[in-house]
Amino acid sequence: MSSLLHRLTRPATVPIRRWVMGAFPRGESGIDYDHPVGDPGWFGPDSATWRVHAEFPGMLAGGLCALMLQTLHPLALAGVYDHSNFRDDLVGRLRRTTAFVACTSYAASGEVEALVAKVKRIHAHVRGQTPDGQVYSADDPALLTWVHVTEAYGFLQGYRRYCREVPEAIADRYYDEYRRVAEALGATEVPASEAAVEAYFEQQRPLLRFDGRSREVLAVLSSIRLPVPMAGLSRELFLGAGTVLLPQWATAMLERTPMQRTQARASARVLQGMSPLFRRALQDGVAARACARMGVPLSTLAHW
Repeated sequence: MSSLLHRLTRPATVPIRRWVMGAFPRGESGIDYDHPVGDPGWFGPDSATWRVHAEFPGMLAGGLCALMLQTLHPLALAGVYDHSNFRDDLVGRLRRTTAFVACTSYAASGEVEALVAKVKRIHAHVRGQTPDGQVYSADDPALLTWVHVTEAYGFLQGYRRYCREVPEAIADRYYDEYRRVAEALGATEVPASEAAVEAYFEQQRPLLRFDGRSREVLAVLSSIRLPVPMAGLSRELFLGAGTVLLPQWATAMLERTPMQRTQARASARVLQGMSPLFRRALQDGVAARACARMGVPLSTLAHW
C-alpha cells in the first residue's frame, strides 16, 4: 500500500519537493544534524517542539504570521528597518531565520549553543533610535520576548491549522519548552502557556501600532519573489495562509480588507489540503536527520 501511495502521489510530491528545495536550499547553514549520535539537543524526540516544527506548511505560514505581527511593534521593527537589508534580500533574511529555528530545534547541543552565542554577538551591535526618539537595542529582553512569542504563536497556530489538532496541555508544553531558546538569547518573563501568551498579547497591545514603516515592510513582504516556479502564486498562497493565523485584533490593525480576508481563507483551505503532500515530499529533512541521530523513526513525531 505504501508503494502504491508513493506512485500515486509522486506527480504532486516531486514538484513540491523541487519548490521547497529551491526556496530553502539545504546544506548552506553548515549545521551538522547527524552528530554526535545520541545527543538530543535542547528538546529531543519526546518533545512537543520536535513535533510542531517538523511540518513545513505550518512553519512557513506560521513564520509569515509572526513577521506580520512583528511589524506592529515599533521598537522591534526598528532594528529590522534600520539595520537589515530586507528591501534587497528579504529571501536571505527568511532563509537565515529558518536556519536558526531549524538548528535550535533539531541540532545537537554544541551546534545550538554555538549558534545562539553567534546571534547574541550580532544583537549586541544592533541598537539605535526611532524617529520619535525611542531608544532600542536588539538584545533588549522585552523585544526578544516579543519576537519569540510571535514566532511560537505563529508556529503553533500554523501546525493546528494545517497539520493536526493540538490539545491544550500539549500547547502549554510547547510554549514551556520552546521558551528555552528565547531565554538563552536574553529574553525574560517569557510566557509558558497558551493562557499566558494570550494575556501577554493583551498587555502588549497598547504598545503596538500600524504606521508607515509597518506598511513599507509589509509591502516588501507582499512583493517577495522566491526563486521558484509560479513565484507570485506561491507567495499569495503562503501569505494568505499566514494571514488567517493572526489574532483577530491584529487582522484589524493591519487593515485587511474583506476581499483580502476572503482570499486568505481560500489560500488556507488550499494549503490545508496540500499539507499531506508536503509531508510525503519532505521525509528526509532536519527532523528526520535528528530522529536518525537519536535512533528513532520519523513516524515517532506523528503521535503526541
